[in-house]
Amino acid sequence: MGDAVITRRDFLRIAAGTAAAAAWGGAVAGGAAAPEAAATVVLIRHADVMGSDGRIRGEILQSMLDEAVKTLLGAGTHSEAWRRLIKPSDVLGIKSNAWGPLPTPRELEEAIRRRVLEAGVSERNTAIDDRGVLYNPVFLKATALINVRPLRTHHWSGVGTCLKNYIMFVPNPSDYHADGCSPLGKIWTYPIVRGKTRLNILSALTPQFYGRGAHFFDRRYVWPYKGLIVGTDPVAVDTIGAHLLQTKRTAFFGENRALDVPPVHIAVADKTYRLGVSDLRRIRLIKSGWMEEALV
Repeated sequence: MGDAVITRRDFLRIAAGTAAAAAWGGAVAGGAAAPEAAATVVLIRHADVMGSDGRIRGEILQSMLDEAVKTLLGAGTHSEAWRRLIKPSDVLGIKSNAWGPLPTPRELEEAIRRRVLEAGVSERNTAIDDRGVLYNPVFLKATALINVRPLRTHHWSGVGTCLKNYIMFVPNPSDYHADGCSPLGKIWTYPIVRGKTRLNILSALTPQFYGRGAHFFDRRYVWPYKGLIVGTDPVAVDTIGAHLLQTKRTAFFGENRALDVPPVHIAVADKTYRLGVSDLRRIRLIKSGWMEEALV
């Protein structure tokens, strides 16, 4: 695949289009029929996945993950679904996220790892990592990746979602911060990750829906959504995640309060790098479980 070039004109055009379409979810002009779905994403929630003390109940989270993967792939059992994703011969890296205030929950990492091992991948060929992936021997020789991180807003990219999670696969992450991190999709074309991602998971257990400034965290803007957003298309997963955060901001503030930058990198990943689907009308969202105040 040749290198794509993002120009300033491209960025402004996509940003304008993104705003006009209300995060890719606008109505079809002229009452035309919505386009046929081209990607599938599963949203699963459980009212009891977290206790009143905020602690995650691992067994419920495991069942949520299993049900989401089974539903996504149309498999009869979760074991069958995981075997479709993973081969015993795989060398598999679980790309997590270690950001201090809102990291990938350890219970979710272990739920994924458990199923990877049960699918036959050897323990020595499995690793969980974030900031050390460029030095981790499993990731350097990986044949498969599972991408998992929390859903939140982000100073440089608008939202911190699955596409953004691969920025640690390059030695110079700041080089990808320009124009709302619009070059992030290029990382997914590099040999270290290209074609290897089997599953993308956004932890929406406690998303952060608003923030301004670098490394911003405020518990006023975190809520117990108690969900997972799962798919094989990272762009579609991120589109659903960004739409959820936007909807929550509107519900909380009475308006879609602006972020530091709009999450234009998601549309760029679709339109320029052809990594997936960023049009909400072309994403089939399957909802499972508890759906009180689902917002999407």
